[in-house]
Amino acid sequence: MNREHNYKLSLKWNGNRGQGTSDYKAYGREYSVGIEEKETLIGSADPTFRGDKTKYNPEDMLVTALSACHMLSYLHVCTVGGVVVVDYVDNATGLMVTKSDGSGHFVEVVLNPVVTVADPSMVERAVEFHKKASELCFIANSVNFPVKHVSIINVNAESDI
Repeated sequence: MNREHNYKLSLKWNGNRGQGTSDYKAYGREYSVGIEEKETLIGSADPTFRGDKTKYNPEDMLVTALSACHMLSYLHVCTVGGVVVVDYVDNATGLMVTKSDGSGHFVEVVLNPVVTVADPSMVERAVEFHKKASELCFIANSVNFPVKHVSIINVNAESDI
């Protein structure tokens, strides 16, 4: 049975510098995102598009969403499958191309998770579980470009598990 999950937020443009969008250089690309019971997220455009490099941009957040979704799906699969993960770090990358007309799209995201498991007997399953996690990830299932995985599995030498 399919279940619906609804998400609600409020996005507000904060970049009116007094002249609105009267000129391409006259306005800022800053915005804030409010979600009930959560901290406000402050964002901007990518610096290439006149944004603030110190703020999160939509492209950052798309790659972040894919990385976090895979991690959460992976941790679930490992828990159910008896693999004890003691550390997980991902250095994800995304490749977006833009066209001369100003449009663009992502062509791929590569997740590079470095996973540490509690015991050497878990390594083989830990590697295999990335495929299952990818199949379960809601965000990866929602994009029209490949989300690749290049994982490294380490064994925790100090584990008491």
